[in-house]
Formats: sequence, C-alpha cells, structure tokens
Amino acid sequence: MLYNYLDSFSGNFLAFFTSLAIMLACGKKFISVMHNWQHEGQPIREDGPKTHLATKKGTPTMGGLLILTAIIVTTLLFANLTNGFTWVCLGVLIIFGATGFFDDYVKVKKHTPNAMTARVKLLIQFATALGVAAFAVYQYETPLRFTTVIPFFDAELPLWYFYIPFIMVVIAGASNAVNLSDGLDGLASGLAIPSFLSFGIIAFLLGFGYYNILPFQNLSIICSATVGACLGFLWFNCSPAKIFMGDTGSLALGALLGTIAVLVKQELLLAIIGIVFVVEALSVMIQVFWYKRTKKRVFLMAPIHHHFEQLGWKETTVVSRFIIVAWIAAVLGLLSLLVSF
Repeated sequence: MLYNYLDSFSGNFLAFFTSLAIMLACGKKFISVMHNWQHEGQPIREDGPKTHLATKKGTPTMGGLLILTAIIVTTLLFANLTNGFTWVCLGVLIIFGATGFFDDYVKVKKHTPNAMTARVKLLIQFATALGVAAFAVYQYETPLRFTTVIPFFDAELPLWYFYIPFIMVVIAGASNAVNLSDGLDGLASGLAIPSFLSFGIIAFLLGFGYYNILPFQNLSIICSATVGACLGFLWFNCSPAKIFMGDTGSLALGALLGTIAVLVKQELLLAIIGIVFVVEALSVMIQVFWYKRTKKRVFLMAPIHHHFEQLGWKETTVVSRFIIVAWIAAVLGLLSLLVSF
C-alpha cells in the first residue's frame, strides 16, 4: 500500500511540473504568435468597466489553447490510458475547448464581443454532459449509481431519475461559471488552482480509501497537470495580463472541474470548493432576472467582480481577495472529506 501511495504521488509530482514547464517554456513564444495573428487582441465589452477599454485593449486571447495542450500532453504521458476515466476527461477538454475556440475565433475575426449564441453553447454543453452522465452511471454498482455524496456526512443522497439531469446541470453550470469568472487579470486561473488542487487530493485519497477505485488516481494526475498549467498561465496572465485564456480555456476548465466532481461523486462538494464560481454565476442570474422584472439592478455591474470594481476596489484587490476566499473554501472542502472518513 505504501508503495502504491508513493508511486501515485510521484506521478502527480511529475504531472504538475511537466505541465508547468510546458507553460513556462512555450508561453512567451505563444503570446508573440497570438499577438501577431490577432493584431487588435480580444474585443473588450463596451458595457463593461470603462477602465478595461484602455488597459486591456490589444491583449491577445486564446491562451486556453496552450493550457489545454499542456494538460493533454501531460495526461497522455503520465495517466493510465487504458481506462475510460482518462478519456472522458480528455474528451470533455477537447469538446468544450473546441467550442470556446470557435467562439474566440469569431470574436477576433469579426472583432465583436459576441459570437456563438448562448443557445448553441448550451446545446453543446448539455449534449456532452449527457455523455459524461451516462458514463458515470455505469461505473458504479446499483447502491451508488444514482446518488451523490453529502458533504460533511458519511451518506449518499439518492437522486434516482433526477441524477442524469443533475449531472448535466453540474457540468454545464461549472463550465459557464468559470467562463463568467474570466473577467479580470489572473482571476479565473487563480481560482482554478485551489479548486483543482482540492479535487486532485480528493481523487488521490478516494483512490485508496472510501471507494478504492484505482482510476481515481488518474483523475488526480489530470488535476495535478491542470494545476501546473493554470499556475504557468498565471505567470503571464497576472496583472497586467499579457494574454487572456478566452472561452477556449475557461469553458474547458470549468467543464473539466465539473466532470471530475461527477466522476468522484462529489458534486455537492463542488459548490463548496468552487463557491466563488457559484457566486459569480448567481450574480449574473440574479441581475438578469431582477432587471427583466423591475428594470432595476441588484449589483452595480455583473458578474460580481465588476460590482466591486465599481465600488472603487482596484482590480488586483478584487482578484487577491476572491482567490483568498477560494483557498478558504478549498480547505473547508477538504475538511468535509476528512470528517466523512
């Protein structure tokens, strides 16, 4: 058992540093290529904070291409390629990454902040999430098949026929929540690091303990690779950002996070660990709902990180404090797992 722990730990260690090395080694050249190709950079929302129009104009996007490349290459090198868990995660990354890439490509070429319609995006997201849900259902025996684990309690919540729709909402919701959080320099990547680190630790522990499912160890390797890729990207994306990840990265990272939560049956725990992502998404939903009903706004601007900017917080202050909250949530999430053991 000790040998298995050490062997799995070394795999995570190598995955993290390989992914990080790819990002740091290729980042500068990649940014140069994207800048030369895109010229005017990512189109900035005119209805967003006015300061962004001046400070972020001309910054290239599609940094998610490099993030996904680092994750995929590292996964192919260190994960077990003979089980479905690995390929489901890679499939989700590729499909959601391709969706985001198409959206980013149209934005850059037509120089518009709006490209693919929300309806088309949701169709692709829910169709892919349905495939993940079907895969997840047949990975477990009947007692666990249609359940989700309740955080802080050693118990499963039966969902029965609501399980598959629930999984679809989790994955699509996580994808869009991370996408909405990608509005400030270093925010989405900075929030992703504690989330993926937490689920990497959870997958590592559950692979030997509660469920004793060895493929969980592959999920921990994928999480380690993602943490390395996000940390390497943050080197170039911190304020002032030299590149944005775009929908290519944010949609894919969110979907991967939701998928891993589903595969380790910790969907409800995702709402705790990813509480900042949840609040970002809820702020937009509340703003849209209330404005349609009353023509008044709850927040000065949504997503909520822009609300704090409008209150006078500096961008770096908003990012730093949101990331602090994310780390606190990650610790609480891990504690809930320890309590249930």
